[in-house]
Amino acid sequence: MSTSFISPEWGLSVSETVCPDVQTSVNLLGIHMREVSRDWECPSHAHHQYEINYVLQGTQQMKIGDYSYVQQAGDLVILPPGVHHMSRSISEGTLVYVCIHFEMNDRVFLSLLERTNQLIFRKNSLAAKQIEPCIMKLVQAAEHGGQHMITRRIRLQAASFELFSVLWEILLNEAAQASPSTYAHMELAHQIAARLQAIVSRNLTEEERPESHYGIDDIAAELGISPSHCNRIFHQVFAISPRSYLSNLVLHKSKLLLADPHMSIQDIATTLGYRDIAHFSRQFKRWSGISPSHYRKTQLHMSQPLEAEV
Repeated sequence: MSTSFISPEWGLSVSETVCPDVQTSVNLLGIHMREVSRDWECPSHAHHQYEINYVLQGTQQMKIGDYSYVQQAGDLVILPPGVHHMSRSISEGTLVYVCIHFEMNDRVFLSLLERTNQLIFRKNSLAAKQIEPCIMKLVQAAEHGGQHMITRRIRLQAASFELFSVLWEILLNEAAQASPSTYAHMELAHQIAARLQAIVSRNLTEEERPESHYGIDDIAAELGISPSHCNRIFHQVFAISPRSYLSNLVLHKSKLLLADPHMSIQDIATTLGYRDIAHFSRQFKRWSGISPSHYRKTQLHMSQPLEAEV
């Protein structure tokens, strides 16, 4: 069955750990490791993406806006999108550096990046020491040009997610020290999100519908806050209401289930907790603009191999 998680029968469960669904998208663009001579210079330019710049050997001077940094081996620089910067080698010998451009759809991660005031992490800092092994794994994955393209891509993705998980912890710690209230709000918003994901992850029955049973008010009560505070904090962090977030999760799971031709639309409606197929169809069309059957036909048509012309 094409779904993120289906629970076993409750009576057979001894214990259960449900992890939040992972739906983050990361695009890695223009990863390169370059060795340059002592006379090398890169003119002023800007990117639409974030950039991670890490020096492996030698020394470079990085000018970012009105600020200038001397970047030694082991120093890490994070550049926001749209910021003009230039760099040049000031090494006695050659300079070796790694450059990673990335885009990410995780709003909370991006908000943490936007809040940080630190562009450079020195090699002796805890952050640089934690990130260095992840950078090296990414470099090693990029260097294996002889392996299959799919294998290389997956290894790059795995190394990048490890890098971003470490960077996430660093940014969270920085936020906790700079603004404890901001950190507390983020932690609370993630607890709310995890409970919303758990609603959708369960194998719901017609008698246990999210719209008529466990919902936002129950989540707020569990966390010891008011529903209004629950909505306000969640919106501050995710820029979306808890109800809209839940609707997006249900739509995502609906699309996964509809991609499985062995499940009837009636079974999908029941699995998602709707009282009948008509209710599910109306809701799906309101979210996506097309009916579940139309979406399924489109997906099946896209998945069929093209026939070669004779």
